[in-house]
Formats: sequence, structure tokens, C-alpha cells
Amino acid sequence: MHMRISLSAGRPAPLGATPDEGGVNFAVFSAHATRMTLCLYDDDGRETRIDLPEREGDIWHGHVAGLKPGQRYGYRAHGPYAPARGERFNPNKLVMDPYARRLTGHPIWHDALYGYVPGTPDQDLSFDPRDSAPYMPRSVVTQPHFPHDPRRPETPVRETIIYEAHLKGLTQLHPEIETPGTFTAAAADPILDHLTRLGITAIEFLPVQAFLNDRFLVDKGLKNYWGYQPIGFFAPDPRYLSGTDVHEVRHMVDRFHGAGIEVIMDVVYNHTGEGGADGPTLCFRGLDNQSYYRLEGEGRTYVNDTGTGNTLRCDHPMVLRMIMDSLRYWVTVMGVDGFRFDLGVTMGRTDHGFDRNAPLFQAMRQDPVLSRVKLIAEPWDIGPGGYQLGAFTAPFLSWNDKYRDGVRRFWRGDEGMAPDFAARIAGSAEQFDHSGRRATSSVNFLTAHDGFTLEDVVSYASRHNLANGEEGRDGHGANFSDNMGVEGPTDDPAIRTARAQRKRNMMATLMLSQGTPMILGGDELGRTQGGNNNAYNQDNETAWINWDDTDPVLHRFTRRLIAFRKDHPVVRQSLFLHSRERALDGAPDIFWRRADGAPMGASDWTDPGLRLVCVELRTASGTPHYAALEYAVFIVFNAGPAVDVVVPDPPPGQVWSEQIDTAFPDAPVGRIRGSRASVAANSVAVLVLEPDD
Repeated sequence: MHMRISLSAGRPAPLGATPDEGGVNFAVFSAHATRMTLCLYDDDGRETRIDLPEREGDIWHGHVAGLKPGQRYGYRAHGPYAPARGERFNPNKLVMDPYARRLTGHPIWHDALYGYVPGTPDQDLSFDPRDSAPYMPRSVVTQPHFPHDPRRPETPVRETIIYEAHLKGLTQLHPEIETPGTFTAAAADPILDHLTRLGITAIEFLPVQAFLNDRFLVDKGLKNYWGYQPIGFFAPDPRYLSGTDVHEVRHMVDRFHGAGIEVIMDVVYNHTGEGGADGPTLCFRGLDNQSYYRLEGEGRTYVNDTGTGNTLRCDHPMVLRMIMDSLRYWVTVMGVDGFRFDLGVTMGRTDHGFDRNAPLFQAMRQDPVLSRVKLIAEPWDIGPGGYQLGAFTAPFLSWNDKYRDGVRRFWRGDEGMAPDFAARIAGSAEQFDHSGRRATSSVNFLTAHDGFTLEDVVSYASRHNLANGEEGRDGHGANFSDNMGVEGPTDDPAIRTARAQRKRNMMATLMLSQGTPMILGGDELGRTQGGNNNAYNQDNETAWINWDDTDPVLHRFTRRLIAFRKDHPVVRQSLFLHSRERALDGAPDIFWRRADGAPMGASDWTDPGLRLVCVELRTASGTPHYAALEYAVFIVFNAGPAVDVVVPDPPPGQVWSEQIDTAFPDAPVGRIRGSRASVAANSVAVLVLEPDD
């Protein structure tokens, strides 16, 4: 014993390390441990071990007088070591507190981090007696609350425009930012100015909860850049802190809120960075392997619906409680405005497969805190029945990969894609129009962190991932991309012009589609990853935004598109459009036309060579009278040659105004006085019905 301590019973709630006037209360869950040892560390790193004196149900707890915020600690859990039946207790392994609000750093890779002896026969069944403490980060006691600005933008979903970004990649190369790659830098004035001028209403950060640098990456001299290997669901990752104060996170959020921008976190509650049976013992495995993870057979192996080696047991009451406590912490203490759930299907898995009314989903839907924020599901995993696009119920929004693929294929010129393209720009009703869901349920995206950037979609026909160290085999194989004649960068002016036009077409499609649009950070600037479509381990200039090499025309045009979307509610409606008559004027809410003005027929839609989609939009049938509008938007998506399109007859006193033309991105607004509009090859034209002043 290196510290003089005064121990008392304490209390079983809340879980974690909670400071009070007299000291710190420690409470940790383990249903199968036989003894729980709290390890306290002084400023010199010396360890004092204290067995928690009380157990109430499956919560071990005790109060240590005299301790203060800043105290470093961890746990050693005692119990059976029988991996063949799922019991992996090894008190030689220091484990983190699952509820730790701060960590001192990351694990230092060493064989002592494993509960077994690596390299031995049936290695995961062996027992390793080495102390892992020298290689483990410490959990740190923090103040439970700190000053903050309570104001939130509370942007309605129908008005939301999401910008997906990596916190470090967003700022690392910005020439005007100090301490790049940190929470503080992410909310620096240059970033806020860029996003507000662009018109963004929400920034969605890739994982910022503490995550693991996988050993196989470290051995190759690489890093886990994206962050999809969580080891702590309450602690911000230390690499993003400019100091040691987690208040930096709340300060960043408050700065975004002050600029009218919401903060959405990409979170990973489907698995942990401990991996499968051959993974390290860092936290959950050492505390209660059988409770935290879904196990197979007798328990030696792990269910792997996530592709990462393990799957969290989200229907276990205490795992569910941990996830809910974590979500509420990030909302109430850190102030975030929503979550994007990585592999959201896994969170709804029970012993009987995926259940859209699984316990965790029910808990989230009824929670008074989470009902105030945005919830977005990635609606798939790799387990049985893992593709569940459209299966999530309100209030969940869902990433829509069908939108991404359908839009890419239409603009690439693939045959027979016009009907699918039409469904996507109308909100993918066949997936989402059920259970009272809104048309905003579909999160539409052209690109995301996982895949090509927009620049690379039009510059590469295949992936170029050799730098990832997997011989180019990793990443998506079906990218539906097109190099337009040359693979990668080119000085050919015709190809460069065609690529620029295609980018504008795709960005226009995104901003003119029903649903909730999401832009990949840097796409508006022409960011490239050199054809790498899986830059998860590229913590370097491959994945960072290069602010000195941008596409000013695309940037300016994207701002114009976003402003148009904000100004015209018809392209961002909450109700689905089904060609039903409106009470306001008897006109259908959506009308599909041919170039000659006639309505589209079945034979038109089944023409594999159809490259032209013309659509007239009005407020949806069923729109309340106070929200119904007496104007229309007419959009021509032309993936073929130049064409003259017959425009609908305007009502008396109104005229069609051409407001967007991707072939002429800087052209001023002009009016259509005749019955036809000339639409350039491979372009998008947008006409708005307005008063003929």
C-alpha cells in the first residue's frame, strides 16, 4: 500500500468514479466476478490496491475519502479463467473503467496486454501471469459537470444539411489554425466561417470517443484514423485533446452552437476494440466477458456480426444501461445534438436475430433526453439478415446507400437507371414510407468517409489502396465510378471540364432530392484521396483536407445550391410525394414529364436508354393549408445529349425562372418566355414558378 486511504461502503449509483465533497465513489458492474480490486495511482505511478467492499446485485462499489478529480485509477477483476466456457478473468490485467470520463492515453502494445500467452498452442486457452499495468492507460476521475452554454440550434430535420468530417482531417492542414487536429481547432473561426458561409446546419464527426490503434496497424507503421475501434464510451479520445481537460469538447460544441450548427457524433456501440478471442484484455473482456459480448457455443468464440471480431450484447440490461448512460452523458454534459450509429443493425440484435423493436431501440425511443436529438442509423451489418434499409422506425433516420449507388450509376450513364434515379430523388418512398415516417428519413449521400471522395468518383475507375498495406484488396469493389478517359489526375482540358460538370450534376442532385442531404467534408472543395476508397489507416495528407488546393467554382456552386434548397421548401418536404392531387389547386404534387411535355408512360420508364428525367414538384398532397405553397419547381436531370424541353404551362400571372444550370454554374437567374428550355448535355437545370412582375 502506497497511499493512506479511508474506505467506506459508498453507493452503487451512479456507475463510474463520482467525486463528492469527501472523496470519490467508485461503482463498477460485473455479474460473474468473485472479487473486484480498485487500483489507485499516485503522481509517481505507484499502485495502491483496494478491494471494493460492497456488492449490491452485480454492482461492486466503495467510497474512498480524500480523493479528488484528477485521481488515476483502474480495476483488476478476479474470477474463473476458463476461456472454453467464456470466463476470461485475469487479475494480472489492469482494465479501464467502462464509465471513465477521461483516459491518460492509449495502450502501449505488448504481449502482457493479452489474457493468454501469445504464440502458444491453443493460445487463447492459456493463462498469462504478466502485469499489464505498465502498458495500460489510466482512467481519470473528472468533475461530473462544468460551465456551458445551454442554447442549442434545434434545427428541424427538414432544414438539416449534414457535413460529415473527420475532426483531425478537417483542421490538420488549415494554414490559419493553431493546435490543428484537436477539439479546439475544429471550432476555430476559419472552420466556423467556412461552414456557415457554405450553409451547413450540422457537422457529423467520425468517432471521437476513445478508440484503439490496432496492433496490426502499429506494426506496419500505420494508425487507426477513422476511429471505429472503441475502448471507452464516455471518454473523448486523448489524441484530440490539446491538453488534459475534457471541457474542450463542450467548448467546441458551444462554439458550433453559437454559429447555428449542430454537432452529431458517429458512435460505435456494436463492438469494441478488444476484438475476438485473440484480442487484448483492456476493459470489457476482463470485467465480465460473458455479459458484455455475444458468445458462440460454449463461449470460447465470439459472434462476429460486425466483422471486427466481437459483438456487444446490446440486449443485456447492463450493457443497454451503459449505452444509454453514455448517450445521455454526451447530450447533457457535452451538449451534442445527435448520433449516427455505426452498424445500427447490430444494436437491434437479440438471440433471435434483428428486431426493430429490440430493447435498446425501445429504450432510446422513450427516453426524455434522447427524444430531443437526432438519431441516425447505419442500417446494416454483416450478420444474417444484416441489410435493413428502411426497417428502422421513427425517430431514426437512415443512411441510404441505394441513393448513393443509384445517383452514381445514373450520371455514369448505366442503362436502365432512370426509374431508380427517380425513386431516389423523390425520397426512396419504397424503403421509408411506412410507420408514419417522414420523407426526411432517408439520409442521402453521394460519398462518405467509407469510399471515394466526389473528386475520386469522377477520376478513378478502380480503387488504389496499396498504401493501406493489404495489397489493394481492401475497400469497396463496386464503386460505380468513372475516370472519364484517364485514371487519376490529368491535364486534358476536355476531361477536366467533363469531370467538373459531373461533380456539379451530382451535387445538384443531392441538394434537389427529397430527404436529408449529407456532404462529405471537402467534397465542396474538390478533395481527393488519390483513389484510395478505404483510408481508415491513412492519418496523413491522403485523408486530410488540403485547404490550399481547392476547386473554387465547385465551392461557390455548392453554396448556391444549398442556398437554393433553403429558399425552396418544395425540395425538402416532410411528406412523401405520390402524384396525388392537392386540395389547394387539384394539381398533382409530383409529375414526371418527357422532353416533349407529355406525361411519362410505362414504355418510357422501361426504355433502357432513358437518360432524361424531368420532374415537376409542388408541396405534397396532404400538406396543411398553412404550409401549402402555390408555386412549383421544375427540374431536368439530363445525362444524355443536349435537348430542348417543353416546360409546363405557367398559370396566369406566373412565369418560369431558370435559377440553376450546372452547365453554367455562375450564370444569373433568367426567365423562360417561350414554351421550351434548352438544356445542355450532361447537365441539371432548375426552373421555379414565380410571379410575373
